[in-house]
Amino acid sequence: MSRLLVYDEEGKLLEKVEDPEQIAEKLSEINVLFERWEPSAPLSESAGEEEVLDAFKDEINRLMIRFGFQSCDVVSLTPDNPKKEELRKKFLDEHTHSDFEVRYFVYGDGVFYLHPDDKVYVVHCKGGDLISVPPNTPHWFDMGENPNFKCIRLFTTPEGWVANYTGSDIAKKFPKYEGIVALD
Repeated sequence: MSRLLVYDEEGKLLEKVEDPEQIAEKLSEINVLFERWEPSAPLSESAGEEEVLDAFKDEINRLMIRFGFQSCDVVSLTPDNPKKEELRKKFLDEHTHSDFEVRYFVYGDGVFYLHPDDKVYVVHCKGGDLISVPPNTPHWFDMGENPNFKCIRLFTTPEGWVANYTGSDIAKKFPKYEGIVALD
């Protein structure tokens, strides 16, 4: 089950939300889009990029028109990836992007930490969840020690994912992926 945990900047839990509609409502207050999608046809974990994009073409087209996205792709990471530790470290420090960061979890999970104001919104996304991080919103992401997910990514710029690190150490005050999923 997807979950939203809202903390103050010191790491004190303020609110816990598990209903997807309430998660979407709460995140909309900080201009974050959260939706649940279902594929148009059943997909296996081994489904290729073309099959995945085809299964969600209506939803993808809707967002491309609404937000002016120029491209999309499918990315996956498995526990046997030799660069998994390096990739995890890349996302663990607070950063921003000049572009939207949009992820739809086809399967698997990951944790987004959003820091748009004096709170940190921790979103444990699972298969079926779409989340958008607005441009210039401080955030970080944790996929855990043994990542296992497949995501659709949408981009408004040809460069795609470019991080601008804030230099803040706030991420160190919050539980990593393993601590968040242990709450299940």
